[in-house]
Amino acid sequence: MTLLSDANPFGSIAAPSALSQYGTDAGPAIGGLIERVLQFLIVGAGIYALFNLVLAGYDFMAAGDDAKKVAGAWAKIYQTIIGLAFSAGAFVLAALFGQLIFGKWDFILSPSIPTL
Repeated sequence: MTLLSDANPFGSIAAPSALSQYGTDAGPAIGGLIERVLQFLIVGAGIYALFNLVLAGYDFMAAGDDAKKVAGAWAKIYQTIIGLAFSAGAFVLAALFGQLIFGKWDFILSPSIPTL
């Protein structure tokens, strides 16, 4: 006689084949996927900031004696630098909170969803 708690009423679900490169267990696979998405977003933010700085520098050089254009170019440069600081600060805060709350600095940066 089996009780309901002994058998899994939902059955088992295999991980999709696209996630197999991240591991065979679903927990690390999804955690690895989340980690890759975060890395992609940060790299995208860095590339966007680089292009934004180049365009702001070009606007600054092309401004000539127009004070409004120079101020606009400086504002774009400042905003890009602040955006990069927020991107880097997010990693620092994630590592700090991971260390303080979970005891591992990379707990939030390298997530692993546990399975039962």
